[in-house]
Amino acid sequence: MSSQRILLGVNIDHVATVRQARYKDSPRECGQFVEPDPITLALLCEKAGADGITVHPREDARHIQRSDVCRLRETIQTRLNMEMAATDEMLDFALEVRPETICVVPESREEVTTEGGLEVAGQFERVERIVREAAQAGIESSLFIDPDREQIEASAKAGAKFVELHTGAYANAYYTSDRAAEFARLTQGAEMANEAGLVVNAGHGINYVNASEVIEIPYLYELNIGHSIVSRALFFGIDEAVREMKAKLAGV
Repeated sequence: MSSQRILLGVNIDHVATVRQARYKDSPRECGQFVEPDPITLALLCEKAGADGITVHPREDARHIQRSDVCRLRETIQTRLNMEMAATDEMLDFALEVRPETICVVPESREEVTTEGGLEVAGQFERVERIVREAAQAGIESSLFIDPDREQIEASAKAGAKFVELHTGAYANAYYTSDRAAEFARLTQGAEMANEAGLVVNAGHGINYVNASEVIEIPYLYELNIGHSIVSRALFFGIDEAVREMKAKLAGV
């Protein structure tokens, strides 16, 4: 494992999923009877040691709402990382909100959560323009990609500072014979990204079991984790859930 401290970004989308399950048609999105409030959870995550808060305002507004993102921007003390589809509409919103970082991800209405990495090489001009316009506004860009050479090289060429390696295939293979091969892909991808001058993040499907192996991926700067932390918080509280994951990332 690298001696560098690996940062923890907590994705709070699924707190909003719980809220929307009951209150999606409510004229209010917080206060009075509307609960749970994702912004309250974000503040508790910060208090427990989270290094950043991640949200993904999707086109279909299935969980995090744009008003949530605006409230987070005005409330949290750590970094705000906004995941977004590669669309003009979401770029305009990012330029309005000014998060510290954006993470451009693929997006499909049919998926339950983001599946697969962004096709950077196949839509290079669009992605490069998003990265360029974000940089002009002082926003750093990350691209959520599979650990493939073509996508890594395209990400570097597009001017992104970060790539977030998609760990979903590895997580899905964790209890199968494909696990070692998927881990090797991530290791090689991290090495290629580092050689290309990119800062290496990772995310998707990371939990309290596989995190101990994930942190062995070289050059890791930050892991973005949501579902597992929110799930653990249901039983032990968000403070314990975040602190335990921070300990995992420290190799404790």
